[in-house]
Amino acid sequence: MAKIEPGELLKQINNPADLRKLPLEKLEEVAKELREFVIKNVAENGGHFGGNLGAIELTVALHYVFNTPEDLIVWDVGHQAYGHKILTGRRDVFHTNRKYRGISGFPKRSESEYDTFGVGHSSTSISAALGMAIANRHLKQDKKVVAVIGDGAMTAGLAFEALNHAGFEKADMLVILNDNNMSIDPNVGALKEYLIDITASKTYNKIREEAWKLLGKLDKFGPQARKLASKLEKSLLTALKPGMFFETLGFRYFGPIDGHDIYHLVEVLNDLKNIPGPKLLHCVTVKGKGFAPAEQNQTKWHAASSKFDIYTGDKIEKEEDTTPKPPKYQEVFGETLIELAEKDERIVAITPAMISGHGLTKMAQKMPDRVYDVGIAEQHAVTFSAGLATQGMKPFCCIYSSFAQRAYDQIIHDVALQKLPVIFSFDRAGLVGADGPTHHGAFDLAYLRPIPNIIISAPMNEPELRNLML
Repeated sequence: MAKIEPGELLKQINNPADLRKLPLEKLEEVAKELREFVIKNVAENGGHFGGNLGAIELTVALHYVFNTPEDLIVWDVGHQAYGHKILTGRRDVFHTNRKYRGISGFPKRSESEYDTFGVGHSSTSISAALGMAIANRHLKQDKKVVAVIGDGAMTAGLAFEALNHAGFEKADMLVILNDNNMSIDPNVGALKEYLIDITASKTYNKIREEAWKLLGKLDKFGPQARKLASKLEKSLLTALKPGMFFETLGFRYFGPIDGHDIYHLVEVLNDLKNIPGPKLLHCVTVKGKGFAPAEQNQTKWHAASSKFDIYTGDKIEKEEDTTPKPPKYQEVFGETLIELAEKDERIVAITPAMISGHGLTKMAQKMPDRVYDVGIAEQHAVTFSAGLATQGMKPFCCIYSSFAQRAYDQIIHDVALQKLPVIFSFDRAGLVGADGPTHHGAFDLAYLRPIPNIIISAPMNEPELRNLML
């Protein structure tokens, strides 16, 4: 494990209190040094990459504005929290990240008082932060609570369940949507280009001005005509205004803003800190920001498992190993599934945001109408597959083993008890090393065996996997 030296400013920051001693104009340099430190460390020691680079300015601004650890920040998903770890006392041991007996690759409560919640799986932040906010209310504490949700985590039903409850409770909390346009929920991500700054746009203001002129002219037709036109104007402006989805759930929506403009971030966060009730700040960021190869190929650079050149991004090859290697299990699975799908048009693949990880990339390219990526929504993936099966389709539901735990109820109630022919493929079974216990697929055999009407097979090699599928 190679230890990387930090920059001059970063070297002085042993905790967020040290960061808050710096003048505002130094924050840009801190962010620059922090980004370089992450790049150099991951280039040498591996780890999650793109999401962390995209959250650098936001991380610095949060710890500068909020009084952590008294104020509480929940990260979601955890692989955007490297900057947070480095600024909260783990800079000098960061080279041990995701290594045996090193620090965790995700926030971990037992590791630091700054890690308010363990977040190896996604979409938990708003629920957890809401619990903290309600606890503050009961205990009459004045702690600020922030949930940072990004990298596709908003697509899970759990996030929307929490938003719904938080708006109802009128909880004093801030949700930051770190929107890097990667697997983000369509209500935000797909409409991002349309939403950006629309409230300040000439189109929005012109429509508003024309509406008011029309209302003035309608005075002579009596109060009913003006009342009807007023409703029409309100509906039109509501449709155009960004963030209305969140507003209807009881959140005050702010943004979108540039998530890399650190000075504007500090200004906005300082303002929001003193506004009571549920608030959502929409920050637009670039996954892989500051490292050109990662900006250009965000899927590839989500994480790096081997050393690479920090200037070119080229992989640094180890001494050549000429030993023939078998194909990976997911490659065998993907190729075999294509063969089967070519012979049977009823075969489809369903996955919760794991197309490349589960070997479905080629099938998605070759048969785009038969591969369904439902986003980070494991429960939906299972019940959606069950619905397909009721109509004679042959769904292959492809989920990572540890993530399938989320869909346990759906596996029992929606598939097994109804005896529906859904084929599950659980990748990443067993111990997974660097990602640690939150990603170990160590429980699938134990939690599946008590369920009736399920046949469980664990292939011992690639040919057996293929034969099981055939």
